[in-house]
Amino acid sequence: MPGCVWSSNNGGRAAVIDSDWSRWPAPAKLNLFLRITGRRADGYHELQTVFQLLDWGDDIRIRIRADGAVARHGEAGYGVPAEQDITVRAARALQAATGCRLGADIAIDKRIPLGGGFGGGSSDAASVLVALNQLWRVGLDEDALAALGLALGADVPVFVRGRNAWAEGVGERLTPMALPPAWFLLIDSGVHVPTAELFRSPRLTRDQNPVKIASYASGSLLDNAFEPVVRQLQPRVDRVFTEMARYGKVALTGTGGGCFLRFDSQESAREAQAGLPAGYRSWVVASVSESPLLRALRQAQRTTTA
Repeated sequence: MPGCVWSSNNGGRAAVIDSDWSRWPAPAKLNLFLRITGRRADGYHELQTVFQLLDWGDDIRIRIRADGAVARHGEAGYGVPAEQDITVRAARALQAATGCRLGADIAIDKRIPLGGGFGGGSSDAASVLVALNQLWRVGLDEDALAALGLALGADVPVFVRGRNAWAEGVGERLTPMALPPAWFLLIDSGVHVPTAELFRSPRLTRDQNPVKIASYASGSLLDNAFEPVVRQLQPRVDRVFTEMARYGKVALTGTGGGCFLRFDSQESAREAQAGLPAGYRSWVVASVSESPLLRALRQAQRTTTA
């Protein structure tokens, strides 16, 4: 079984801030397209999508505890009780998988809107798994961490692996994919439709034909199967599509109410942002080819071996 080491100094910690806390990025993602190609025997739906990671998201702060307890700090922006929080469950899953007797204090600086489809909860969970694997020194490899993440949520593995990817299955079968650099205008409509309600809609197409990576690379695939359903149910989302179409192709990400437009320059994205109707939150962010989480992990590993 991998080791589980407690050290009273900061020598094995990454990016140490006040006293024993360390900080780890939890980037947002976009689904550049999303298709539903069928339904499995267990009730889950087969999907195809492309995950684009972003240079923007939440920050996770972690402090190791010697008593084995896992505690969440603060209440603002979480949306769920601490015992149900995916980051707390991620830490406990890692404890159970490795037999580690250490614990952790977890605090999240939330930027990614809840229920928007930008992957905030899944990314937070992945960052906790990756960070505690390093801080506790339990030594699980990437595949093992991704498997733990999949049990928490279908989007967690892509954040654990930290690379843009073509995804199939429920989103767990990942093929790393090189994507061109871009700027994105992210728009939070402020609404969230439960995924179960979307899947009940008669307007949802559940049997789209599977496509190949080459079809996406040609630029012919930009659709999201949930778009017509969400636009029908949520006028605020439909307004984004209607009023922002003059700036480019508006797209839905995931199954939430979050929308985005792609641009070749930051200036173009800023221009579109200025035209957004009042009452919507928005951000202009850059794409990344590798997650900031992996860069933080390498920094921590260098510190540990120095």
